[in-house]
Amino acid sequence: MTKGTSTSLRHERGPGPGPKARYRPRSVRPGLLLTAGALLATTLAVVPPATGAEAAADSPREANRMTMEQREPRPRTPGTHQATQAALDAIVAAGTPGALARATNGRAHWSGTAGVADLRTGQPRRATDRFRVGSLTKTFTATLLLQLEAEGRLSLDDSVEKWLPGVIRGRGHDGRKVSLRQLLNHTSGIFSYNRDPGFLARFTGEPFLEHRYDGATPQELVRIGLSHPPEFPPGTGWSYSDTNYILAGLVVERATGHDYATEVERRLIRPLRLHSTTVPGTSPTVPRPHARHYSRLYLDHPDAPIHDVTDFNPSVAWAAGQIISTADDLNRFFRALLGGELLPARQQRALLDTVPTGDGEAPPTGHSSSGYGLGIRSDTLSCGVTVWGHGGQVPGSLSRTAATRDGRHVLTLNRNGDWGEQTGEDAVLEAEFCGARPAAGSDDGDTPGAERGRIPRSGVEDPALVVP
Repeated sequence: MTKGTSTSLRHERGPGPGPKARYRPRSVRPGLLLTAGALLATTLAVVPPATGAEAAADSPREANRMTMEQREPRPRTPGTHQATQAALDAIVAAGTPGALARATNGRAHWSGTAGVADLRTGQPRRATDRFRVGSLTKTFTATLLLQLEAEGRLSLDDSVEKWLPGVIRGRGHDGRKVSLRQLLNHTSGIFSYNRDPGFLARFTGEPFLEHRYDGATPQELVRIGLSHPPEFPPGTGWSYSDTNYILAGLVVERATGHDYATEVERRLIRPLRLHSTTVPGTSPTVPRPHARHYSRLYLDHPDAPIHDVTDFNPSVAWAAGQIISTADDLNRFFRALLGGELLPARQQRALLDTVPTGDGEAPPTGHSSSGYGLGIRSDTLSCGVTVWGHGGQVPGSLSRTAATRDGRHVLTLNRNGDWGEQTGEDAVLEAEFCGARPAAGSDDGDTPGAERGRIPRSGVEDPALVVP
């Protein structure tokens, strides 16, 4: 086995969240809604208990199982994971400093790593490394709103105006016409603040090094997004927008009376025992153990210098992308979510009700078909298996989680460099769920000049490395 590459296969009973049970809504304290500045009128109906087939259909886990058995090809059975490890090795060979993956299939667990965690010391990547997950945060945020709907605190069909009065106004925007559901599935038409030229001027290229600790408030990020006219009328198109999820985080705070981080911790992190997952707020550091996070600052030139960007203020991503986690914790979260442990049946169906993404600035996947639900996307692989999950990108970190619809088979991967094509990540998914080995030259070699800008595994020979 080459230096900087490791793999392990274990069959064990993982330290999961304990006995699995259907989601039980939290009790609603009437005073809490008033402190959040909103009063919800509710009606109570008496429904006879479901029996037989009705009860089975109402179970998210049973519905997922039936869908998998009747409609989708089965993913490959657990094996040696040689193809998955080969795909990780190919990512590193193409220029990423290091990569890791963690797969769970039933009670079988596998971890693989390649490359280095630190270009200066040559420390290998570890399967237990923490990393910034980027837009995988969106799945956490969407789950919070779905739980709040299940508890009767809000409806996804509520307008944003109802919860954030006067916030979405001007430049053709009207919060009365944008629903919470449209925020979560990116059909609101609201411009993404991180595509604003002024934002890019501060947080890409060399200026990032000067502004990395600046941060921003959610209100500032929303104002940037709303300074642009809508991309289309609400509900008539699809465009990936981080502004949607900043607004969703503000709704969580208004509906609960608690800050966003508190709700993530008490509803998801603590119940699922995600011990390595944090919501950092304005803290610029990543808890140990972690790999260094490296970036070319989004410059297209293949010889652009590589910077250590591990530390920066993640409030510029907030409820759209600031969570820090591990592959194991992310797998546990997605297994619980897709397995029906976090949402009742109605909200589970809403979670997976997708809209076509078209060409609306979706993170590329290279797969035959894809759709976007509520903070989760579906992709159909070359072997016909459909996986559900999300990707994430922040300075220095690229991540991906994918799982079968029932959550039984799930994989998370991370690379500690934010450049290169996504075909390498796609190859890891193809290997894990279809058993396909990466074809020669099919990974990040598409990137112009990728071989010339290749990062040696030892990490000590690249003269372009810059540590601020």
